[in-house]
Amino acid sequence: MNNSVKTDDVIFNFFKQICDEKNDKKCVDLGNSWIEAMENNLKNMEANLDEKDKIKHKDDIQNNINHLNSLKGKNSTEWREYATKCMVEIMDNKV
Repeated sequence: MNNSVKTDDVIFNFFKQICDEKNDKKCVDLGNSWIEAMENNLKNMEANLDEKDKIKHKDDIQNNINHLNSLKGKNSTEWREYATKCMVEIMDNKV
């Protein structure tokens, strides 16, 4: 039996926390922590690319930055809607 934790499951559970959080401020705080974690991941990935790959993935990197920036300032209702969409997408893409 494989007990490894799958990334999609971790992400799904994080978004479920956002959806289930009754306190609006805590919900927004969870969403903002998502942005911060993804920005850090993106910076770390970009730092590990050589120049050739940075050029190759420049548009993808910028699209991810733009997406994260578009999430900033969301209220709790918007975060719950976003998290729900992400959970549905994860479920739709499960193998």
